[in-house]
Parts: sequence; C-alpha cells; structure tokens
Amino acid sequence: MQAYPTETDPIFGRLTWEAIPFHEPILLATFAAVALGGLALLGALTYFRLWGYLWKNWFTSIDHKKIGIMYMILGLVMLLRGFADALMMRAQQAIAFGDGAGFLPPHHYDQVFTAHGVIMIFFVAMPLVTGLMNYVVPLQIGARDVAFPFLNNFSFWMTAMGAVLVMASLFVGEFARTGWLAFPPLSGILASPDVGVDYYIWSLQVAGVGTLLSGVNLIVTIVKMRAPGMDMMKMPVFTWTALCTNILIVAAFPVLTAVLAMLGMDRLLGTHFFTNELGGNAMMYVNLIWIWGHPEVYILILPCFGIFSEVVATFCNKRLFGYTSMVYATCVIMVLSYLVWLHHFFTMGSGASVNSFFGITTMIISIPTGAKLFNWLFTMYRGRIRYELPMMWTVAFMVTFTIGGMTGVMLAIPPADFVLHNSLFLVAHFHNVIIGGVLFGLFAGINYWFPKAFGFKLDVFWGKVSFWLWVVGFYVAWMPVYALGFMGVTRRLNVIEDASMAPYFQIAFLGVVMIAGGIGAMLLQFAVSFMRRKQLQDVTGDPWGGRTLEWSTSSPPPDYNFAFTPVVHDNDTWADMKKNGYQRPLKDFVPIHMPANTGAGFIIAALSAVIGFAIIWHMWILTGLAFVAMLVVIIVHTFNYKRDYYIPADEVTRTEDRHTALLGSHV
Repeated sequence: MQAYPTETDPIFGRLTWEAIPFHEPILLATFAAVALGGLALLGALTYFRLWGYLWKNWFTSIDHKKIGIMYMILGLVMLLRGFADALMMRAQQAIAFGDGAGFLPPHHYDQVFTAHGVIMIFFVAMPLVTGLMNYVVPLQIGARDVAFPFLNNFSFWMTAMGAVLVMASLFVGEFARTGWLAFPPLSGILASPDVGVDYYIWSLQVAGVGTLLSGVNLIVTIVKMRAPGMDMMKMPVFTWTALCTNILIVAAFPVLTAVLAMLGMDRLLGTHFFTNELGGNAMMYVNLIWIWGHPEVYILILPCFGIFSEVVATFCNKRLFGYTSMVYATCVIMVLSYLVWLHHFFTMGSGASVNSFFGITTMIISIPTGAKLFNWLFTMYRGRIRYELPMMWTVAFMVTFTIGGMTGVMLAIPPADFVLHNSLFLVAHFHNVIIGGVLFGLFAGINYWFPKAFGFKLDVFWGKVSFWLWVVGFYVAWMPVYALGFMGVTRRLNVIEDASMAPYFQIAFLGVVMIAGGIGAMLLQFAVSFMRRKQLQDVTGDPWGGRTLEWSTSSPPPDYNFAFTPVVHDNDTWADMKKNGYQRPLKDFVPIHMPANTGAGFIIAALSAVIGFAIIWHMWILTGLAFVAMLVVIIVHTFNYKRDYYIPADEVTRTEDRHTALLGSHV
C-alpha cells in the first residue's frame, strides 16, 4: 500500500522553515533579485500614487479591451520567467559533459524543465492567445463587450492566480520534477512525496477554471452578439478561429480538470486511479492527459492562423483568397484534433491497428493546415505586399512552420516514431511548431493590433532587431537539436556523457542567447515606443489599412466600442464601408448602458489561490476559512444590484466628435 505524508501542525501543516531553499544559492539570488525588484516597483507605485488608479481602472475593470491587455502583460511577464528556465537548461547542457556536473544539480534541473514547459504553455501562450481574442473579437463582430463582462474579469484573475502559485513554488517549497505533464507513477505520492506535484496540480486547476470560463464567454459572445447582417460566413477569419478555439477549450479543459482531480485524490485521499494496485492504471492518465493535450496544441495555433489571415489580407491589399475553404479547414482541424492524441504514445504497446489509425489521422490533419498555407500564398500572389513587421513575422512563420509540419508528419509514422520517440528530435519538433507557429503568430498579432489598442505604432527599428534575433536564433538553437535527435540523444539529460556532442549543444546555447537578445529588443521596442508615442502617434482609426470591422473605431476605441451598432453587408466589412462611402453618424446619440467595475473577481480568485496554497501544505484551518470567505464574497456579489451605469448622450457626442476627427469623414 502507499504511504502518505502526515500533518504535523493543524495551522501550518507541512510548512516549515525547511521549505525555504536556503541551501540553493541560485534560488536565493533569484529571490533576492525578485524581492528587490518587487520592492522597487511597490515603492514607485506608492510614490506616484498609482494604486488607486490601477485598482479603479484596471484590476476591477470589466472592459474586454483592458482585460485583454492585462492578459498580454501577464503572458509577457511569464515569458521572462519561462525563458530564464530555458536559458539555464541550455547553459547546463553546454558545459556539463563527461564527468562535469555543471551548475544545476539534478533535482533542481528537473524542476527547471518541468516549470519551463508548464509556464510556457499555460502562462505564456494561453494568456497571450486569450488576450488577443478578448481584445479583438468583440470589435470584429460589432459588440460593445463580451457576453459576460464580470466573468471575463474573474477568468483573467484566476489565470493570474494560477501563475502566482507557480511562482510561489520557486521560493516556498519546490516545483514538480516530473516533466510538464506529470505522468504517474513519477507524480504519485511514493515517487514524489514532496509538495512539487501539488503545486503543479493546484496551479493548473485554478488557471484551468479561468480558461474554461473564458471559453464559454467567448463562444456565447460570437454566437449571440454579432452585428446585424454578420451571419456566420461573414465573420472575419480571426473570429472563426477564435470560435473553434473556444469550442476546443470547453470540450478539452474539463478533461484536464478531471484527470488532475483524480491525481490529487490519489496523492491526498489514498484513492488508486493511477496506481499499480487496487485496480489502478497509469496508462489511463496518459490517455486522459493527451486527450486534453493534443487539442491544446490547436487551441494555441488556431488563433494564430486567424492572425496570419488578417495580416496577409491587409498587407497584400487583397481579399483573403479562399475564405470559405479557410473556414472549413479551421472546422476540420477542430474536429480532427480529437482523433490524434494516441500518437503521443505509439511506443506504449497499443498494437499495430490502433497505431495505424492514429498515424493516418495525424497525417490527414496536415491537409487542412496545408490548405491554409496555400491560401495565404495565393493571397500574396500578385498582391501589393508591404513588408511591415506583422507581415515579416508571417513570412517567417510560413517557412518555419512548414519545417515543423514536415517533421510532425515524420513522427506520425509509427515505425519512425519508434526510433525518434523520447529523443531530442521530438523536442525540436514541438518547439518548431510552438515557436515558429504560436509565438511568431502572437508577435505578428501584437505588432498588428498594438496601434488599435494604444493609438500609436510600435517602434520599427527595435521591432526588426527583435525579429531577426528571434528568427535566426531559432534556427541556430533548434537545428542542432534535430541532428542530436537523429543521433539518438534523449531528452531531459542534465549531463551529457559523450563529449563529442558538445559542439551541438554549445551552438544551440548560442541560439538561445540570440533569442534572449530578441526578447530584450522586444522589451526595448515597447519602452522606446511609449517614450516616443507622440512621434509615433497615428492620426487615423485605420493605421494599417485593415479590412475588418475593428478598424472602424478610433485608436484606441472608446469604452463602449460603437456608439451605433454597425450593419454588415460584406466579408471585408470595413473595406466595403470605405468603398461605398458610408458616412459616420454625427447626431442622435442616446445614453449607453454599461456594466460597472467590480473587485469581486480579483478577491474570489485570490481566495482560490489561498485555498490552493493551503491544500498544497495541508493547512486545513486556512483552507476552511478561505473557502467560507470565498462563499461570502460570491453571495454578496450575487445580490449586489448596483453594477450598472449610463454614459450620457452629451458625453457620447463629445467622445464621438473626437473620434470623428481621428477617423476622418468616413466610418
């Protein structure tokens, strides 16, 4: 039978001074740097009296645009943490050969690669994708906000609190040493009796609730709140990809919630879902986690496909080629993403028939993806291409993602997968599609919609420096890893016994350093742009000459998005309005009903994080108190009817006059 840890204190549970990593100089230095940076930030916010402004206008905001920006900020902040882990891993592998131990002991290295995967997927890619969908979708469909504005605020803070729990594991206790999917029996209580796997479970449970509720919110928004005349086949492609993405979220994330709950019960209550005794089966965990995990890959990439569709049409000054086939391809990918999960464990003994079925479905899913690529190329054909930054990221994606797709088809062949499985080739393929597809797409989207959000374009020079360092750095970092995979080098090694492999790992480390330069240049791009915003200010509401409805608002849009609900007659709504000379209404404004800000979402999410932290450390009194407090806040918020206000007609008139001056005489 399994042995379970016992509590030593009803108040502090397992939490003792030994949980603070005083014996880890790297962690102590990191803690000191974070503490000093945090104190400096708190001091600056206090000195400039910004706390009230941030609470009133941002933390409690239910405006989809501000929530979208906060998602993006969270993703970029966590990118720095996740990339720091990547830098440490590659530095360790670049110096640890033969008898050399490097600077990361094995237990610390294992935490680093687990945290890197978890953070990059759940707290970098997901917030960035959700942030763009939050900001852009209501503007593209002519809605004033999402269907459930409070739920939107709550969803963001649940995601943020999940990130807080991950960060807490850096300084109080430790993180999982299991890899980013925490397969049992390694994640079971016998192999991992410490709190690392518990941090993993509860950070993802808290963040997963936010993601699931955001998915429900955006589905209802797209289905029920489109502007008059915008039927499904007149929606912008980005909105289509957002719809399919959120259907995948609503279908897949409950599976993640259930499998993590079962793993938590195995560890905490002595159940045996995934053990080798009393009827448990660890392979059931692998099936369930990948039934969530492979749709998750398409949850990340589908919105980026939508971004590329918007960017290509805008910067080629043409309608998107093959709109209908784009929509059908998106829907086919959505469905097929549920029929490929088993290719992640071809080597587990499922049998030739099962492996053949999932190998074939994996190869079939590349067909609609290839159709999208050809549609973008045909849109570029004979187009007046402008190689602005969003278009540069798009072209880099086309080349890089094609390489990643071809290596994916190789891995879809079971006999080839038997050779390449668990090798660095697999790691290179995954990073090829996630960096070359998701991150490149997100960077294209950030550069494309930034002027819509802030009223000025991002600095071009530092943007191009970041672009070239990222793209060249990617190939320098990952092509040697493909070669190492062919040589049979397995993943998750912190010491490489064969010193002849050293040049490959050292070249890969050089590439990671170049990517670090790209991230630094991107941060400089933001800083320089905000300092030079007066010079970079755009005087129109249509900075790139876009084709969809969001460009018909000023940059940035007003709180209410649209004073008059637009009427849609064409796929390229904004281009159609400009072509037909549609005049912007200048009178007959009416008061606009708006939901008021509320801090309940932040408080409930914070209490959820407290409950998670308390369960991790078996602090049952704190768990009960936080749960009761959360119920009280929920009840008070439920019966608080003073949550609405009206923007007076004269204020709308004044605002629209300013927007008309920005937009010109047309819409």
